[in-house]
Amino acid sequence: MDAHPLKLKVRSYVAETPFIRSLVFGVEDGVVPRWQAGAHLRVALPDGGDRPYSLMALPGLPDDALALGVLREEASTGGSQFMHALKVGDVVKASVPVNNFRLHEGSAPALLFAGGIGITPVLSMATELTARGISYRLHYAGRMQGLLPFLPQLRDICAKNLSVHYDSDESRLDIAAALGDAANAHVYVCGPSGMIEAVKAGALAACVSADRIHYELFKSETPSSPDRPFEVEIKSTGQVVGVAAGQTIIQALEAAGLDVLYDCQRGDCGICQCGVIEGVPDHRDVILSDDEKASNKVMQICVSRARSERLVLDL
Repeated sequence: MDAHPLKLKVRSYVAETPFIRSLVFGVEDGVVPRWQAGAHLRVALPDGGDRPYSLMALPGLPDDALALGVLREEASTGGSQFMHALKVGDVVKASVPVNNFRLHEGSAPALLFAGGIGITPVLSMATELTARGISYRLHYAGRMQGLLPFLPQLRDICAKNLSVHYDSDESRLDIAAALGDAANAHVYVCGPSGMIEAVKAGALAACVSADRIHYELFKSETPSSPDRPFEVEIKSTGQVVGVAAGQTIIQALEAAGLDVLYDCQRGDCGICQCGVIEGVPDHRDVILSDDEKASNKVMQICVSRARSERLVLDL
């Protein structure tokens, strides 16, 4: 199966800040895919890799178009540089939309937190919540004025539901204060890892249940232990496969002749998830909740490894 079946042609782009540009694409072949707030797609890069970008429900966007926001990173390995070099008429390949950051059903209120380019999925959430008539507040934080993209669009979408915060002045985000009345709300956060961890901890301290705390970080987590070899046992057959220090579980299983279902190989799509019968995983994905990781009952075998000498997997 083609991991990037969509062909997208650049219709327009705008420099939203000196470092962030928005791009509007038309779909070259077929129909525009349906998606909901929180969804992302992966754009194929010339080097054979790809990068995830959240879809944005920008005001006035035509029904037959898709919009992305891209930060040009100083330490880019090529993804953001490629996206910032695209011109009108250029065509890229992309995956179909995937949503691991979906809004809750029902009428419960929402508290949205975004830092910098983390606003891209949150903007779409604000658009959907406004349309659904759900009570919400969006806290949008950045280092200083002039560096936050999409503020005019957000003021149009959110009106009085938007609070903007700058680290450089008295408007600096006070997470505890923002979470003061969040006990019955769903909390969503996207941004730098430090912000995500602070909002998660603050929400738990404010008595928000863990299943109402939602976050997204498009980056593999820092390994919690050095890579070392370990063994994987296939429960259904008893076959034991060795996984080398520089090898993923999927690579080891394929080298042993096994057919494994997977897609992103970055720990953010969930397709390769499998059950753990015995052993302790070293979780390195961004999909599982803290409770799921602590249970040691499931893992993403594309990026996660083992703390124990052997894992027995439900394969």
